[in-house]
Amino acid sequence: MTQSLAEMAVEVLTTADGRAKTALGRAHAARWFAARAAGRPLLIGQATPPLRPARPDRPELLDPRDVPRRRPGSSEGRIALLHAVAHIELNAVDLHWDIIARFTDQPMPMGFYDDWVKSADEEAKHFNLICDCLEAMGSHYGALPAHAGMWRAAEDTATDLLGRLAVVPMVLEARGLDVTPGMIEIFRKHGQTQALAALEVIYAEEVAHVAYGSKWFNWLCGREGSDPKEEFHRLVRRYFHGSLKPPFNEEKRADAGLPPDFYWPLAESAE
Repeated sequence: MTQSLAEMAVEVLTTADGRAKTALGRAHAARWFAARAAGRPLLIGQATPPLRPARPDRPELLDPRDVPRRRPGSSEGRIALLHAVAHIELNAVDLHWDIIARFTDQPMPMGFYDDWVKSADEEAKHFNLICDCLEAMGSHYGALPAHAGMWRAAEDTATDLLGRLAVVPMVLEARGLDVTPGMIEIFRKHGQTQALAALEVIYAEEVAHVAYGSKWFNWLCGREGSDPKEEFHRLVRRYFHGSLKPPFNEEKRADAGLPPDFYWPLAESAE
């Protein structure tokens, strides 16, 4: 019997090894889009995702305050920076499959699932690109400790689709648009072309992931008859444990459908 999309998502979420998780996710994404192209879409179905996704034994997960800080001017510092990016990308893979499986009780258009399957597939590609860079530099994902708080936003919004869209793509992934140009310059300065190319791919594709969040957030607000800006401010204040810190990449945020009056008031109120 053919798996439903929700069952595929849970299979990815319950696979621990990063390379295995991303290979499975990419195979499921290819199957989803092949069925869509053939005019025989797979069932969305229903399945119960775990509260937390399966994870490999390494990296050791630490409180954010305890993760060692390394200067990117050194080779070790640049490895640590890429390791942090790999950890973010692996979490993003799970976040996108989780949004697919967790909210099937809410009727959404097929385009919603297309967008998050595509995003999950691209995040898997990003994870593998960064892992390849780490291995070329004599390291690997799991060699260093990582941030234990990455999944908190998913747990906090496990029953709130609008909250999930506000916090994950529209805050956390939008932050990636702010900081990635600086990372690109670090690796360009040091002539590390493999890492540079990988980060440029990530930067180009993350705009769409933020845009999917903005699109479906606004769509749901329209269906519910609520004001998107007011809802965004309410949900971020409720679920986001931190402050929105400038400088903001206003051009890329605008490309992704995030106007300044969504995020600047939150930054100012946090000061």
